[in-house]
Amino acid sequence: MQAKKRFIILLWLIVLFILVMCLLKTTRKPNTLLHLTYSIDNVENLPSFMDDWQQNLEVGRPPAAKTYEARQQIPYHTSHRKTNKLCRMETCFDSSRCENDFRVFVYPLSELESSGLLTSTRSVLYQKMLDIIVESRYYTDEYTKACVFVIAIDTLDRDPLSPDYLRNIPVKMQRLRHWNGGRNHVIFNLYSGSWPDYNEDDLGFHTGDAILAKASMSVTNMRPGFDISFPLFHKKHPERGGEPGFVRSNTYPITKNYKLAFKGKRYVLGIGSETRNSIFHLHNGKDIIVVTTCKHGKNWKDAQDERCDVDNTLYEKYDYGSLLKNSTFCLVPRGRRLGSYRFLEALQAGCIPVLLSNNWALPFDEVIDWNKAVIWADERLLFQVPEVIHSISETKLFALRQQTQILWEQYFNTIEKIVFTTFEIIKERLPKFQSRDGIIWNTSPGALVSQNSHTEYLNFNLPFNYHLLGKQPSPNFTVVIFSQHNSLNSPLYRLVRNIAASKYLTQIIINSCAENNGKSGYQNIAGVQILISSGNGCRRFEPLPFIKTEAVLSLDDDVVLTTDEIDFAFHVWQSFPDRIVGFPARSHYWDNSKDSWLYTSKWTNEYSIILTGAAFYHQYYNTLYTKWLSPLLIKTVEQSHNCEDILMNFLVSHVTRRPPIKVSQRKHYKEQANNGMPKSPWNDPDHFMQRQTCLNTFVMLFGYMPLLQSSVRFDPILFKDPVSNFRKKYKQIELVSN
Repeated sequence: MQAKKRFIILLWLIVLFILVMCLLKTTRKPNTLLHLTYSIDNVENLPSFMDDWQQNLEVGRPPAAKTYEARQQIPYHTSHRKTNKLCRMETCFDSSRCENDFRVFVYPLSELESSGLLTSTRSVLYQKMLDIIVESRYYTDEYTKACVFVIAIDTLDRDPLSPDYLRNIPVKMQRLRHWNGGRNHVIFNLYSGSWPDYNEDDLGFHTGDAILAKASMSVTNMRPGFDISFPLFHKKHPERGGEPGFVRSNTYPITKNYKLAFKGKRYVLGIGSETRNSIFHLHNGKDIIVVTTCKHGKNWKDAQDERCDVDNTLYEKYDYGSLLKNSTFCLVPRGRRLGSYRFLEALQAGCIPVLLSNNWALPFDEVIDWNKAVIWADERLLFQVPEVIHSISETKLFALRQQTQILWEQYFNTIEKIVFTTFEIIKERLPKFQSRDGIIWNTSPGALVSQNSHTEYLNFNLPFNYHLLGKQPSPNFTVVIFSQHNSLNSPLYRLVRNIAASKYLTQIIINSCAENNGKSGYQNIAGVQILISSGNGCRRFEPLPFIKTEAVLSLDDDVVLTTDEIDFAFHVWQSFPDRIVGFPARSHYWDNSKDSWLYTSKWTNEYSIILTGAAFYHQYYNTLYTKWLSPLLIKTVEQSHNCEDILMNFLVSHVTRRPPIKVSQRKHYKEQANNGMPKSPWNDPDHFMQRQTCLNTFVMLFGYMPLLQSSVRFDPILFKDPVSNFRKKYKQIELVSN
C-alpha cells in the first residue's frame, strides 16, 4: 500500500514538473501567432481608423491598412517567405534573352519524362493555360530563343487541403533543366496558404527569382514592377471567346432597383470573418440587400452561431443573378484571401464593385486604372459605405459602369486574355519594347490588339484611336492588287486606268504570285508607273514596306470598278477607319439541322462579310493578321489556299465588335469569264465548300463567332435622284448596272 502511494506521488511530481517547464518556455517566448498585442509604451503606434480615410474617398485607391504592416513583422510570416523579396526586373530578369523577340518557352513533356516528372498531374485549368500559350504567337519550342519560361508543373492551387494540390514541388523544380534559380520564369498561382491563416507567402516551394503572377496579392507583399497581380477566376472560366458583359447598350435608368447588393458566404470564425460577419449591418431590405449564409464547408453546423438560422433563411429569399443585374453597386468583401470571385462577376454584370479588402493589389493594377471602374471602401469604416455610394453623381455612375464592360471584355472574360495580358505587362517592362499609353490600356479595344511598335516607324495612328487623339485618317490611299497570273490582262489595264484617275491615290502596288526571284521593281502599265512586288509567298495581307498610307484598297486583278465608286468608298472609310469598307458582301448563318455555321453568297438584306477582293481597310490590320493571330489560323489558310478574306473579316470584327460596311449597289464586281479567260474560282463548288469548312474552323479556334450581321448600305446622297447632274458628286455611279 505504501509503495502504491509513493508511485502516485512520484507520478504527480513528474506531471507538475512538465507543466512548470511549459509555463517557463511560454514566458520566455510569447506566442505571437495567436495574438498581436501592444504594450502601454506602444499606445501611440496603434492603428488609427482615420489615418487613411482621406485617400479612401478617392474612387479606386486601396486603403492602406496598418494592421497588415504590423502582421508582416510576425516571425511566422517571415519564416514562410520563399521568394527573393529584393527582386526587380533590373536585378532578377535577364532582358538580353529578349533582344530578338518576346517568346515564351513551355517545358515539354519529353523533358519532364527525362527528369522523372511525367507522373506530375496537372489540373484541367492549368492544362488550358499551357495549351493557350503553346498555340499562341508567343510560343517557341526552342529554349535558346525564349525570353520567358513557363513550367509545366501545376502551381495554381497551393492549398494542401485542396484535391488539386501537387506535392513535392521543391524537388521537381530543382530538376528542371533551365530553372536557373527561377530567373526569367513566370509562376502562375490562384490559391496559396491554408487554414487557418491562409498565408499568401506560403506556396510550399522556393520561387527564387521567378516572377509571380498571383491572385489575392497584397500591396505590401508584392514586389513592385516585378510581380503581377493576377485575377481570381473560376475553374469553368472560358478558355477562348468568352461571354460579353451584361450591359449591351446605354440602358437607363442609371440607378437600378437596388443601390447595393451582396449574396455570399459568411465566415463565423477565422481570417476574413471580421469583414463578412459585419456586413449584415448594411442590409435594410429596401435599396441595400446584403445576405450571407453559414452553410458552406462540411462542418458548418459545428461552427454556427445564434445568427446563422436567420441569415440562412434571408439568404434563400434572393436570387444572386437577379441581384447582379438589378444593382447599381455590388459589394465585394474579402474572402479567406484578399481576392474574391465576386469581383469578376460584378465586372461582367456592369455592377460597380465596392471593394472591402484593405491592401489588396487589384488585378493588373500596373496598367489598369481602377479609379475608373471601382470604388474602394474601408473595412474599418464599414458604416460609411452607404454614404459614399449615395454621394456619387449619375454622370460618374454611368462612366464607371461603361468602364466595367471595357475592362471585362478586353482583359478578363477569357483565360486567353488573362494570360496574354500577363505577358504584355512583362513585355512592356523590357528596354527593347515600347510602353503603351495608359489611354490605350484603359479604352476599347485595349492594349492586347494595340501593338504600337509595329506602326510607330510610319507615324501611323491605330485604326481605333483617332477619336481619342482628335485626329483624322490621312487623305490618301494605296492600292494593292493581288494577282495570281503571270501575264497582265486587259481587265487589269482597265482597272489601273480607273484607279489612276482618283485624286486620292498615292501608289499602286501589284502583289504578284508570279515567281520573280523575290525581286521587286517598277513597271509602266496603261501609262501608270506601278510597283510590282513578288516573293512574299502569295500572301495577300503581308505588311509590305512599300505601303506609305494608312488606308489600303485591296483589289483582285479582275475587278471592275469605276473611279467614282472607288472615291466614294474611300470617303466612307475615312469616317469608319476601324472597319472593312467595300463592295462584295457575303453572309453566314447557323443551321440547326447540320449543327454548324454555313457560308452563303446569296444576295440578301443582311451581310456579315465584305470580301477583300474590293475593299478598303487600315494597314494596321496587316500587322495584326501576320503577327498577332494564332499560327493555327494562318496554317488553316495556307493549307487550303483559300479563306484569307474570311479570316480578315473575323479579325476586324473580333477586334472592333462591329460589322463591316457595304457601299454601292453593285452585285457583280468581277470580270465575267469569257474570251478564253480562266474560269473564276468563285464559281467552283469545291472552292465554296472549302470556305464553309474554313468558317467553322475559325469559329472553333476563336472560341466563338465574331462576325456580326448588318443591313446598312452606303450610297451617295442624291444617287439616282431626278435633279440637275451638276449637283451630283459621283455621276458615274448612276451608270453602273446591277
